[in-house]
Amino acid sequence: MAYEIPVTQARAELAELINRVVYGGERVVVTRHGKPLIALVSAADLQRLEAEEAAEAAAEEQVISSVSSIGSAPSSAQGERRRFGIAAEHRPHGDRDA
Repeated sequence: MAYEIPVTQARAELAELINRVVYGGERVVVTRHGKPLIALVSAADLQRLEAEEAAEAAAEEQVISSVSSIGSAPSSAQGERRRFGIAAEHRPHGDRDA
């Protein structure tokens, strides 16, 4: 849970807030009219958050790449025959070559 503080009070207590974030491991949310405006987090927290964001983006890209490669597979019956090396073909009963 983050510590919330109004922007007017944060201005007056900036040095103390920095110490709370860096040495106390807290996260501080600065509010205006009761709504979150900004958050103060340590540099270590920021690095971790950015690393998580990069990992999520990479995983998302991998899913998109996988789905794209599935979509490019041959879709026709002829393409599937070539892909799997199928030599035989089913012909209806009346379709015989003489």
